[in-house]
Amino acid sequence: MRHGCKVNHLSRTHAHRVAMLSNMATSLIMHKRIETTVAKAKALRVYVEPIINRAKEDSTHNRRIVFSYLHSKEAVNELFREVSQKVANRPGGYTRILKTGIRHGDNSEMAIIELVDYNENMLKEPKAKKAKATRRGRAKKAETAPAAEAPVAEAPVVDAPAAEAEAPKAE
Repeated sequence: MRHGCKVNHLSRTHAHRVAMLSNMATSLIMHKRIETTVAKAKALRVYVEPIINRAKEDSTHNRRIVFSYLHSKEAVNELFREVSQKVANRPGGYTRILKTGIRHGDNSEMAIIELVDYNENMLKEPKAKKAKATRRGRAKKAETAPAAEAPVAEAPVVDAPAAEAEAPKAE
């Protein structure tokens, strides 16, 4: 029975699972985005977010702890130099999981897991969508009704030469 066991074992032994998550975390840090299954992406998010959080403070102790998880000097340097600068003011939620559909071979759900601050498309400000010119239904009648009820009083048009002729010139 699995009372209170919240770790997804991913059908692997402990050593295999830890090695797989370490490799996936290294790939995520180096490439900023990887494609995997949804279950592995969720397990990787739980594994990598505390590592990224620890990288915010650059100290020898934190580098050694992160190295014990990643086992890659290049990934540790990338994490502490570039990634930590981007996430310095973010309180959490460093990764994003985007579901992409199913894999044709075994019908498993696939996803892309990425670092949030590195997706250029998501960082752009959303443009305001233009409203449609016409709409069907009662909404159109409701929009035109107030305009018809309040007629606009026209202001008299004054010709500029006529105004000059009426005013006496001071010479």
